[in-house]
Amino acid sequence: MSSLRGKVAIVGIGEVPTGRFPEKAAIYHAIESARLAIKDAGISKDDIDFVMPTAALYSPQFNTELVTCRIAEEIGLKNARTNCQIFAGGSSGSCFLKLGGSLIQSGVANYVLCVHADRLGSGVSLQGGIDLFSTAGISVEWEVPFGQHYSTIAALTTARYQYETGCPDEQMAAVCVSNRKWAQLNPNAIFKKPLTIEEVMASKMLSRPLRAKQSNMLFDGGSAFILTSAERARDLTDKPVYLLGEGSQVTHFVFSQEPDVTRFGWAEAGRLAFEEAGLGPKDMDVAEIYDSYPIYQIIAMEELGFCERGQAGEMHLRGDTWPGGRLPTTTNGGMLSQGHTGAGGGVSLLVEAARQLMGKAGQRQVQGARFAVETGTGGTYMDAQVSVLGTEIP
Repeated sequence: MSSLRGKVAIVGIGEVPTGRFPEKAAIYHAIESARLAIKDAGISKDDIDFVMPTAALYSPQFNTELVTCRIAEEIGLKNARTNCQIFAGGSSGSCFLKLGGSLIQSGVANYVLCVHADRLGSGVSLQGGIDLFSTAGISVEWEVPFGQHYSTIAALTTARYQYETGCPDEQMAAVCVSNRKWAQLNPNAIFKKPLTIEEVMASKMLSRPLRAKQSNMLFDGGSAFILTSAERARDLTDKPVYLLGEGSQVTHFVFSQEPDVTRFGWAEAGRLAFEEAGLGPKDMDVAEIYDSYPIYQIIAMEELGFCERGQAGEMHLRGDTWPGGRLPTTTNGGMLSQGHTGAGGGVSLLVEAARQLMGKAGQRQVQGARFAVETGTGGTYMDAQVSVLGTEIP
């Protein structure tokens, strides 16, 4: 069992709106998110002694600036001892928790500032974004030459899952509708226009059976959170968000080497996380599930035990995952509606889980939320990362 259970906590969160902001430099998204997180935590910026940025995809130059301490200088941190970049794609938020929490527990750090910022909406051309996600994490020897890219990967997973379970297209579309309902309540989301199943089904076919409105789009954005020990957290707030359990499983690098493209490693990662937390799926008040395409939200929910195989689509269709539903899911709108900001897709979900548990989610607040599960995955869904968070330690 991990020594981190109940010993580290999130005490402050910050996030800027997702969108296209050509007038704003990428560093703005990092600095403003960090400033908001520090203010939310109620600490001095000079309390922070460890800065942990994740990678930016849009620019090697900006990414180098993140590596070489620009955040610490821009904020004016006087007592920062270390700046260490962590990057695992959409799993970066989960890695922040594990590695940042370990630094705190070992005594290396007192307050860790975890920051993500990218500028994929206005910092790269449309073709540049397409090129980036046609090669990132995809084998240049065995898959790129044959036209593999993220839309075809999602289409292959969707087609196989539908073949095995009989899940109809309408249920896949319902994931997009559910996430959009949450985004309509999220001031930081890019897509707020109401969405119907009919609109999703009528959108352009990308890679059969995947349609345009079942695909994420790239934008600018940033988010941040502050980690510290449970003891310090309790002195700062009456609602620290404790890390209660975590589980992970790496299954492949090359997508074609994944043994089961309709399950991945979610069952094992979920089992480890829930066992460590001493909780189960039925205890969760909120589920923040990684959603770059609808199929991955569906698979993770089933493998984590929120329903039987082949039933997650129906949950979305009948409103179980909507605002007011029995299992509020991906309550910021996810990458399908808040917008895809690179590694920020996973970091934003973690920030949203903390926001819900802190009771700071505004119109989309899940009343009485005590426990949340959050998931992340990187590259071509190479790993399954599951974190269980709570406002109390069972």
